[in-house]
Amino acid sequence: MAKRSGSADLPLHGGRVPAWLGERMTRLGTVIAEAIVHHEGRDALLARLAHPFWFQSFGAVMGMDWHSSGITTSVIGALKRGLNPRAGELGLRVCGGRGKHSRATPAELSAAGEAAGFDGAALARASRLVAKVDSAAVQDGFDLYLHGFVVADDGKWAVIQQGMNGERRTARRYHWLSEGLTSFVDSPHAAIEGRRQGTILNLADRRAGASRAAQLDLLTALGPDRLAREAASVERVPAPAPAEPTLPHLSLPDRHDVRAGDVVLRRLHATLAAAAEAGPKDFPELLLVPGVGARTVRSLAMVAEVIHGAPARFADPARFSLAHGGKDRHPFPVPLKVYDKTIGVLRSAVEQAKLGRDEKLSAIRRLDEQARRLEAHVSGPSLGAVLAEERARSHEYGGRSVFGWEPPATGQSAA
Repeated sequence: MAKRSGSADLPLHGGRVPAWLGERMTRLGTVIAEAIVHHEGRDALLARLAHPFWFQSFGAVMGMDWHSSGITTSVIGALKRGLNPRAGELGLRVCGGRGKHSRATPAELSAAGEAAGFDGAALARASRLVAKVDSAAVQDGFDLYLHGFVVADDGKWAVIQQGMNGERRTARRYHWLSEGLTSFVDSPHAAIEGRRQGTILNLADRRAGASRAAQLDLLTALGPDRLAREAASVERVPAPAPAEPTLPHLSLPDRHDVRAGDVVLRRLHATLAAAAEAGPKDFPELLLVPGVGARTVRSLAMVAEVIHGAPARFADPARFSLAHGGKDRHPFPVPLKVYDKTIGVLRSAVEQAKLGRDEKLSAIRRLDEQARRLEAHVSGPSLGAVLAEERARSHEYGGRSVFGWEPPATGQSAA
């Protein structure tokens, strides 16, 4: 049985992903997905997509705003653009999306089923049921506007949906995973993300089984018209809410800036140490790539954790924004030169691994292993110092945001 794995607050922010970032998110997101499939298989990628903490970190490492609900739309869009053209090779397809694209999901699933050989009509029905559960059975004040359905050629799937509460300017993301799912109305969610804001009517909870049965009995015995009259005549006395199990809760603030409390510093220090100490000495396969220096190795170490890290390591998605910054200049402008080198190294490593040469991909994996070994033993600069250095060198790294290119810092040449 799929279980909820956590919740998080997701502030709503306006704006669009600029083309220069969206295209790179597609390339980086696709190659990260390919690396996961190469190492662990398609089931592992689906399980990660159904994990809310990993999903937020995945979006953050791609340069999207680390705390925003916009990560959901941009990640689903990037994967759809990147994975679907390679569906024949990877056996993965992304259907649906935001707004009108969500309503096209059943037709896309039917077409995907014909191409891959699974029962597309059955999955189209599953898609509609998932949407109905989160829009009707779970009455929490959020109106669904995004439905992304990621399906493998063997018919296994993950769903990421998002709802909006415009009055509170918050979003809630719902994660589903087909593995272990035996009922669409008996605690089916892998996770529900959103701000805790009072009692929720959740008829899809396992504990609501008696309520669902009673409603069907009443409807059968009384008929819909009399049932409506009876309901209107009853003074509604709210019953005490059943105790929820203790779950991890990720609270993402409305502010844009990244602060020390948003980051597990010991993990950041371990990543910096692995890149600075192990990189130059132990990873010649990476450093011999022209233009790859210590800053790119640092980004690769964070990407390596997204590929290989255990779920418990993603409770601080802000940390992964330190790989490639954010489009709104928080925690710093997107370093396009570093970003492009990261994509290039990872793409080369994956392509070589397909030919049986795993040296580069194994080197990236060792970056993550080295960081975890160092975590208990190293210290490092404050988050403020890390961000100050990054901003000071932003022009050198090709820093760009929705506000434009970063100018040279005082005393730097514009060349």
